[in-house]
Amino acid sequence: MNNPDRLYELLPVVHRQRDAEGGYPLRALLRVIAEQVGVVEDDISRLYDNWFIETCEDWVVPYLGDLIGYQLVHEAGEPGEVRSLEGRALNKILVPRREIANTIRYRRRKGTLALLELLASDAAGWPGRAVEFYRRLGVAQPINQLRLKRGRTVDVREGNALDLIDGPFDSTAHTVDVRRINSHRAPGRYNLPGLGVFVWRLRSYSVSRTPACCLEEVGPQCYSFSVLGNDAPLFARPEPEPAPTHIAEELNLPVPIRRRAFECRVAGDGESQAQASTDYYGPGKSVQIWAPQWSKYGDLIPARAIIPADLTAWQYRPQRDFVSVDPVLGRVVFPPGQLPPKGVWVAYQYGFSADIGGGEYSRPLSQPVDFKLYQVGPGQQASLRDALDQWRKDQPENAVIEITASGVYVEQLNVELGSHQTLQLRAANRVRPVIRLLDWQTNLPDALSVTGQEGSRFTLDGLLITGRGVFIRGARGEVGNTARTAEGQGNPVLRCGDVEVVIRHCTLVPGWGLQCDCEPKRPSEPSLELFNLQGRIVIEHSIIGSIQVQQDEVRSDPIEICISDSVLDATSPEREALGAPGAVGAHAFLTVTRCTVFGSIQTHAIRLAENSLFVGNLCVARRQIGCVRFCYVTPGSRAPRRYHCQPDLAERAAEDQLRTDDQAQNRPPPSTAEIDSVRARERLRVEPRFNNFRYGTPDYCQLSIDCAVEILRGADDESEMGVFHDLFQPQRSANLRARLDEFTPAGMDAGIIYAS
Repeated sequence: MNNPDRLYELLPVVHRQRDAEGGYPLRALLRVIAEQVGVVEDDISRLYDNWFIETCEDWVVPYLGDLIGYQLVHEAGEPGEVRSLEGRALNKILVPRREIANTIRYRRRKGTLALLELLASDAAGWPGRAVEFYRRLGVAQPINQLRLKRGRTVDVREGNALDLIDGPFDSTAHTVDVRRINSHRAPGRYNLPGLGVFVWRLRSYSVSRTPACCLEEVGPQCYSFSVLGNDAPLFARPEPEPAPTHIAEELNLPVPIRRRAFECRVAGDGESQAQASTDYYGPGKSVQIWAPQWSKYGDLIPARAIIPADLTAWQYRPQRDFVSVDPVLGRVVFPPGQLPPKGVWVAYQYGFSADIGGGEYSRPLSQPVDFKLYQVGPGQQASLRDALDQWRKDQPENAVIEITASGVYVEQLNVELGSHQTLQLRAANRVRPVIRLLDWQTNLPDALSVTGQEGSRFTLDGLLITGRGVFIRGARGEVGNTARTAEGQGNPVLRCGDVEVVIRHCTLVPGWGLQCDCEPKRPSEPSLELFNLQGRIVIEHSIIGSIQVQQDEVRSDPIEICISDSVLDATSPEREALGAPGAVGAHAFLTVTRCTVFGSIQTHAIRLAENSLFVGNLCVARRQIGCVRFCYVTPGSRAPRRYHCQPDLAERAAEDQLRTDDQAQNRPPPSTAEIDSVRARERLRVEPRFNNFRYGTPDYCQLSIDCAVEILRGADDESEMGVFHDLFQPQRSANLRARLDEFTPAGMDAGIIYAS
């Protein structure tokens, strides 16, 4: 902060002495002037920063682009409002700062293969690999001018080459495919002008040293990398490319680790095998396994003791002092006669689409201005129970319990908040702790229990909770005694006596746990139970199972539930994602923005549903309240008034087109059966298609490439509907498509191929 008396200190001492005798009126005047001088100086400094693309503000980026002739891609969409968060986020995709900074360099390198990979990264934010498919054609070569890098015929003895067929790293020869690679109907690859850019939309996330899951039902020697016990393919940690002209390889991209690649990389070469620094396994690499006091090797198992294997049926049994690893399924097997006595810890990479649900990624942290911090981890509190006991003893008004290390915390947690007391239970930034709730009591439930008093605030931030759900209730003995308010009037307002619960960047595992194939263990159990809670629930950037609300509908107002940028997963569209046991629907006002919902919604009213996918029946008691806009709503739902929703919009458009065609060809008006047939066809066409709808898989909730464009670009800003709306995938694709057309070599056809 600038010194407020800097102008005053420049005056001669005699004037300051006289000013002191008069009660410092001159100093007060110069402080006001100095404040305005600081505003002018900050503006000049900001103006200087705006001259450069690296330091300028976001709104200046398009203007600097105009100076060098950068053309916006209008097919991707029009820029958003710079005064809103949503508009600024959209503009970062439509007008990439990195691409504008490198535009001149791109023009100088136009036509080079490595440039197309840079375009994928800079224009779309996706790592990519460019492939010239004419090099993969099977051609007869002259004997005096052999091209050894051309595609070769298949050698059935080369298992690694067979494993890569038709992928981005394919090296075998193919026959000619006369279809163009950028065709909108049936694209082909292997042609003379064909040039493909493989892009990876999934990201590689790290899991630091954390306990592996022992699958005792299979055998005490069998472990899973995932702490939930499900099969989780291991991903590579991308390494930077050595030079700008380098073509990306498997080690440079966030790809799943293949068994063949893992075997080749781990094997080493002859005598140097023991000292070899492998590419996938070892300190600082993609995979590490620790087993204290297990063998002569020490805590970290060395690469020479790792045997890559196919553990689909857990059929492989390694010899003594060796461990078998399956990177495709994320499984580990120890020798049956040599079990690890002190447990197993692992570090690995997993794949996912975005920063939601908690993980070792950077996320914003917030807390009250005046709070007391309790830290759980090495050198601090030994357990969450100890931190909670100390918190109960101190009774601060605002407190934060922060977990500083990734790991598994198996504890029984019960929290009782006092009146107007605030508690935040969170993970430190870039940390992924797991709270595992067990069956501690026979005659009582074992959920993470939270009791809130009048005006209390409770926050879960950055945690993964498995084994049981979270149970939140109002004050003991209270059923809700606040006076009713006018329903549906404007936005919900948190009253001073209400309880507020915030769940941010968390995962409450749908179905409480996972089987090996990612099927839920308890699919009908709720992840969040609310009992007589008068207040508001806020869920942001989270993955959560079904929600059950038990509320006194006679003496209390409906509870406010606000869900944004999250997945509400009841494990099946037929199960209940939001409801009330023994009642028609949850006594709640629901607000859903940019979410994907698997399961039926039964609630009192919906204030607003926007840019969301409802894969399941929607049943609202009070339809005259609220609005559903730019959403997919399952046909047959009872919802508030809709605006630009699917499949309604597609059905009406198809019916209008049918009537127009009949009128243009002088045919009689279509019959009811014809209209119903056209509507049914459109309804089926625009139904959302997902690559996977099981939690625990890398492509969980990711929309399929062949999904209808009405879904892929159905949001109000022409992005996709659902939880991954803010990734702006359609805008990224359109940007990359336009830049490929601009920088592709003459006579070549470039196409985008989604590798993930």
